[in-house]
Amino acid sequence: MRRKRLLPLAALLLCTPALAGTVPASAAPQAAPTGALRILLTNDDGYNAPGIRMLFQRLTAAGHNVTIVAPLTNQSGTGTKMMSGTTVTVKHPEPRVWAVDGTPGDSVSFGMSEVFADHAPDLVVSGTNFGPNVAALATHSGTVGGAVAALEHGVPAIAVSTGGLTVPVPEPIFNAMKPTNDFIVKLIERLQTKAKNGPLLPEGVGLNVNHPVVGADGKGTARGASVTTQDPQPVLKADYTDSGDGTWKVNVNVVQAPAQKGGDVEAISADKVSIAPISPNWNTGNADFAKTATLLSGLRP
Repeated sequence: MRRKRLLPLAALLLCTPALAGTVPASAAPQAAPTGALRILLTNDDGYNAPGIRMLFQRLTAAGHNVTIVAPLTNQSGTGTKMMSGTTVTVKHPEPRVWAVDGTPGDSVSFGMSEVFADHAPDLVVSGTNFGPNVAALATHSGTVGGAVAALEHGVPAIAVSTGGLTVPVPEPIFNAMKPTNDFIVKLIERLQTKAKNGPLLPEGVGLNVNHPVVGADGKGTARGASVTTQDPQPVLKADYTDSGDGTWKVNVNVVQAPAQKGGDVEAISADKVSIAPISPNWNTGNADFAKTATLLSGLRP
């Protein structure tokens, strides 16, 4: 692994750090034990956000070999943006955790090139994000962008989000994330069972998973899971007010249209888990919907 871009850990980082460099290059994930996957875990909220840390613990408890390679700071809404500079700062605060001062796409790119240089991961998981990534929100989502970057590298990927378009945020939000993370473990188990030592997903296909918040405390069980398409509605509308000094005030509102039948908005609104096949390019129909639907048939929360 090339280390010329690694910098010592700054004292201001919020996690409890090990000294940078204490994990040698040989500690990069090697071949996982039978039944376990080598997973690169990223997100768009930052490497130390509650969602990614909870999913790290849950996937690790399920027996997987998980390494976090995620943005140093919050990168929500950055979409598929990546590689916009000639240098990148990377911190290594603790074993199995890398913090990249860039977007989710930058994080995945660094992870593939450096952390997993000797052997690509079996799966990239991006999340858990709190807040829905359905309809047009998915197009601009950094969470989904991290999954797209993985697909561009030929690695199966799952983007993971919790929430609906209009549901209140439960306190604490950890309650709502637990059902999501439990579902992701079940989903991965299903993919492993169907794969039979082959690829987890059809070539070039990823999954954008949105889990609803069920119940006022967020602890409720979803009413099923549906393989969906991305609803075409824009969801967000910006209103601009001229301040008269060359600046404009921006107010962004959620404006929902009737949900498209079979779409992700319809599923989430019905308290169902939405699983939308996604592709790393924008060619219509590229994601193999039928094959993916067959893989996931009968999956329950």
